[in-house]
Amino acid sequence: MSVSLNLNPPALLAKLGRRLPTPFVSLHFVAGLEVARRLKWLSPPPELDGRSFAITIEDLGLRSSFAVRDGAFRPAWNSAPSELELGAKLSDFLALMRAETDADTLFFQRRLRISGDTELGLIVKNWLDAAPRPAWLQRMSGQVQG
Repeated sequence: MSVSLNLNPPALLAKLGRRLPTPFVSLHFVAGLEVARRLKWLSPPPELDGRSFAITIEDLGLRSSFAVRDGAFRPAWNSAPSELELGAKLSDFLALMRAETDADTLFFQRRLRISGDTELGLIVKNWLDAAPRPAWLQRMSGQVQG
């Protein structure tokens, strides 16, 4: 007797991701942001200082909450709502990170979900659009597209 399993890896990852506590995910996500900041790949503008954010990678079921304090990224340990929440699939966040597409395009195609403080959302959008990308990220983008 043969048994066929139809496994959907993204669904399994999302199920696992939803079970991970947000502080655990946030700690790892913020560690990556801090490495990028210290390597001068990413520098939050002063307008973000003292503000709180959440990013959800919807297809993986992962949510990260963090804040910017004194120009550095810090995990948010409390359960207070974030001032700005962004949600999208991993591929859309990667396209945004590589500057293959912009936040407006993703938003109007309903591939980027934004909620919370509208003014803060515009500051973040303009910052992400204007942020220079490291050379290795641009090379990686060309390899993926080509």
